[in-house]
This record gives sequence, structure tokens and C-alpha cells, in this order.
Amino acid sequence: MSKEEEKNLDREENESAREQPVDEASNGQKPKDEAAEDQQSDEQKKEREGAEKEVDYESLGKDELIESLEQRDEQIDELQQQLTETQDKHLRKVAELDNMKKRINRERTEIRQQAKIKALEDFLPINDDLQRTLNAAEGLEIDDKFLDGVKMVADKFDNVLKQNNVERIDETMVPFDVDKHEAMMRQPAEDKDVESNTVLQILENGYRIGNRTIRHAKVIVSE
Repeated sequence: MSKEEEKNLDREENESAREQPVDEASNGQKPKDEAAEDQQSDEQKKEREGAEKEVDYESLGKDELIESLEQRDEQIDELQQQLTETQDKHLRKVAELDNMKKRINRERTEIRQQAKIKALEDFLPINDDLQRTLNAAEGLEIDDKFLDGVKMVADKFDNVLKQNNVERIDETMVPFDVDKHEAMMRQPAEDKDVESNTVLQILENGYRIGNRTIRHAKVIVSE
């Protein structure tokens, strides 16, 4: 092949490459004009669907209008019922939570009360011994300083009991009460006017916190 023929062949290939059109679809992309038209078509479709859902009441007949309004009323009633049920469930949950809090507070208070009672019960025998010592010392010749020291300790015990709202059960000539007293024995009263089941003597003091008896008083009761 001559040089002249080679030049003619190269020129024909270059012209063929320039004339070949670019196929945008070959790389999987749509032309910009087609994409814009598709987007506009989708928006118009959505607008038509929304318009179809809206009821044109003016174009409806009387029966159709009544039926449409009844359907709307049924939907409103259904939504109202769902709202009421949701509110009821919410109120029940709130009530359950409130009851749980109250129950926990009661349990905490009960635990603290039990711990207090247990601690006081351990001290009561000591307080009883101090009271017995003071009662026994009334008719004896005992050093006043020693007796004053015992009284001081007994008074401190009494103050602790008062601070914890503890009341001593030590009254005599009162009706026997099973919630406060434990009858150790029965005997005739010296005074015939004393009624039966009257507390004549306290053998061991009892104690109460509010309406709760920590320890029943051991007593002698009249026949």
C-alpha cells in the first residue's frame, strides 16, 4: 500500500468516528428532558389521586350525599371510640403506677416501723429492771447519789420511749383489755364495789406505739 492510500484510509476512519452519535441510553441513563418529563408525570398522577379521594358534594345526589355523610359520621365515631379507648388505657396505667407507689411507700413505712419496734423491744427489759430497782429502793436506806444516778438513767429511757411515741401500759383499776393486757391470775378484789375483770395489779408493764401493742402488760384481774 502506498503512502497516499494510507493517508486516505486514516482520514475515512476519523470522519466515521466523528459522525457516530452518542447513545446516552447505552450507559443506563435517560436524557435530562425525559427524566424531567417522568418526574412531572408522577407529580400530576399524585395530584389526580388526591383529587379523586376528595368528595365533590355539590355533584352528589341527595341519597348519595346522605350516604357519604353517614360514612363520615361512622368514621368520626370510630376515631372517637379509639381515642376514648386510648385515654382509658392511659388512665389505667397512671392509676396502676400510683397504686404501686403507694404500696411501696406503705411497705417502706412498715419495714421502718418493724425495725424500730425490734430495737425498742431489746431495750424494754432494761427499762423494766430500772423501774423495779426504783420501786424496791423506796423503803430502803440507799445512798442518795446512787439512787439519783439510777433515776437519771431511767429518765433517759423514758425520753427515748417518748421520742418514739411509745406509751407505757401500767394503769390499774381499769377494765381488762385483751389488746393491752395479759391476765396472769384472777383474785377477789379487796373492795367489793370493784367490778369483775378489773386490772388490780401490774406485774410487768406493757408498751404500745399508736394503736399497736409492742408488749402486753402482765396483770392480775379481779374475779
